[in-house]
Amino acid sequence: MSTKKSVLGRGLEALIEDANTQRNEFSGVNKISVVVIENNPFQPRTNFNEDSLNELAESIKALGIIQPITVRKIDDNKYQMISGERRLRAAKIAGLKDVPAFIRDADDNGMLEMALVENIQREDLDPIEIAISYNRLIEECELTQEELSERVGKQRTTITNFLRLLKLPPEIQLGLRQQKISVGHARALINVDDAETQIMIYHQILRYDFSVRKVEDIVRELSIANNEHISKRAKLTSELKQLRDKLIKQYNCKIDIKKSSDGKGKIILSVKSEDDFNNLINKLFNK
Repeated sequence: MSTKKSVLGRGLEALIEDANTQRNEFSGVNKISVVVIENNPFQPRTNFNEDSLNELAESIKALGIIQPITVRKIDDNKYQMISGERRLRAAKIAGLKDVPAFIRDADDNGMLEMALVENIQREDLDPIEIAISYNRLIEECELTQEELSERVGKQRTTITNFLRLLKLPPEIQLGLRQQKISVGHARALINVDDAETQIMIYHQILRYDFSVRKVEDIVRELSIANNEHISKRAKLTSELKQLRDKLIKQYNCKIDIKKSSDGKGKIILSVKSEDDFNNLINKLFNK
């Protein structure tokens, strides 16, 4: 058997090592009043399901908080949440006056990394929240994708696929967060070149309840049609290129010449302002 560990194995090992390190840094379990604990400013979760919180609150009423939250001390009698905000919110709903907590020393960067990794590992974040968390770990904690892969115990391709979701238009990202479409729909839409077409297909998904396979077929057909259109374009001859350069000098604007293999074509003159447009008209009609 190979001694090389899988990415997942390294991820779990890293978490176990971190857990052991944290035990050494914790000052034991403390009872802390809920009113002296501030929210975590680095909390990646933006939505807390009310029904889920109420269910957790009922469980806490019956069994108490089984897993302590983690905080850092920021003043004599003031603490800031590192991880476990969902448990703290539920504890407040359940009417608890204080909660069990580990107190840990951490700077802002350490808090950010711990909060993000803890949420990715243990909380049911929506796909965009996961993607944002991955992106923040890479950009703000200065982790490479390989380091992030080991840190959270996920394949690098999984991380890459989540990060690609952030390239979708905001409207589609919101639809994914609101569960109007699935991750499968979103991943299919990523393969569409322009945002307008992505949004058009997104609206069709909502209107006709397209399956993921149907959307994949639509995207595939669009890609084939686009490639066929590109293949029909004939390369400009040296004569046409010279003509284009001559027109650019003569009219002082952007010139685009397109010609297809069947002999059809068009010449497009582009200007940047109304004054440029009027000047071009005057030149064309020798005014």
